Amino acid sequence: MPKWSASLAGALVAVVALCGATHPAEAAASRIKDLASIEGVRENQLVGYGIVVGLNGTGDSLNNAPFTKQSLQAMLERMGVNTRGANMRTANVAAVMVTANLHAFATQGTRIDVNISALGDSKSLQGGTLLVTPLMGADGEAYAIAQGPLTVGGFSAKGDAASITRGVPTSARIANGAMVEREVEFKLGTMSTVRLALRNPDFTTARRIAMAINDLIGVPSAEPIDPSTVRLTLPPKFNGNIVDLITDIEQLAVEPDLPAKVVIDEATGIVVMGQDVRVSTVAVAQGNLTVTVTEQPEVSQPDPLSQGTTVTVPRTQINVDDGAKKKMTIMRQTVSLRELVDGLNALGVGPRDMITILQAIKAAGALQAEIEVL
Repeated sequence: MPKWSASLAGALVAVVALCGATHPAEAAASRIKDLASIEGVRENQLVGYGIVVGLNGTGDSLNNAPFTKQSLQAMLERMGVNTRGANMRTANVAAVMVTANLHAFATQGTRIDVNISALGDSKSLQGGTLLVTPLMGADGEAYAIAQGPLTVGGFSAKGDAASITRGVPTSARIANGAMVEREVEFKLGTMSTVRLALRNPDFTTARRIAMAINDLIGVPSAEPIDPSTVRLTLPPKFNGNIVDLITDIEQLAVEPDLPAKVVIDEATGIVVMGQDVRVSTVAVAQGNLTVTVTEQPEVSQPDPLSQGTTVTVPRTQINVDDGAKKKMTIMRQTVSLRELVDGLNALGVGPRDMITILQAIKAAGALQAEIEVL
């Protein structure tokens, strides 16, 4: 088995052994805060177009980036400088796209982080400063204003005969680089009903969350609507608002229930299986025909005074492995995850062969799990 296959196989055994060692009844419970989010309490994406100045000759080429030239001319005109028709050859300016996430309940004056990415053919944004850039939401309204010096994680250096680049010098970040100017209206405290959105939709998990909430409150205030939604109603006799109620139920522990699933990444040969994967009785055999040809040429020296010449004599060694030592293994009905992996490892199956075998078992109707290929 190649070295990379052996390492992946070892990692796979460790993962599945950890999953198989935990009995479903002993699975760790999670907080409702980690299983679901409050509908409406979310981030909003912002985007803007800006100009970075102060670059040390690593900015956009104005001839190759007409948008940078037009933006520079428009900015100078707003400041009373007329550059129309002039031959501008500066390389210290770059056009960039600025993105940010406006977190929930961000108030005016709150600062948020922004990410900057070069739009033209700039070589590096090192040492640059972002000029005032409005950040707009999906509705076209400006919600924040970004400005400040850039922090670049990568760098690039170049000489006459060699160059080196580490990281991405055309991508930067400004911590607290934008100030919120417009708030997103969402009055959670005045609401009498909210919906919990499960991050991993499941009927059983939704019902368990509703039961845990009702047990805490003592009245049926939570109701599962579908696999991904639990509706929570403020009880009439509850002293407080919906925020107080959410605070109380966030820390409730609920054991999530997930469907049996096998996730396969064929590009890297990684296989991840859940603890509830089961296999019906099936026989599995795996074997490959491997032919190894090794060339070991030898040098033949002539006898002394024989007036002969030195020649190279070819030597070829051929080995054939027809997989005769690999036997068929029977997977008993309702075997556990650990037994399934142990049986496949007993056949000397690598991760990539295991992918094919699992797909074949699924095609035979013996794998009681869903296969998802990334």
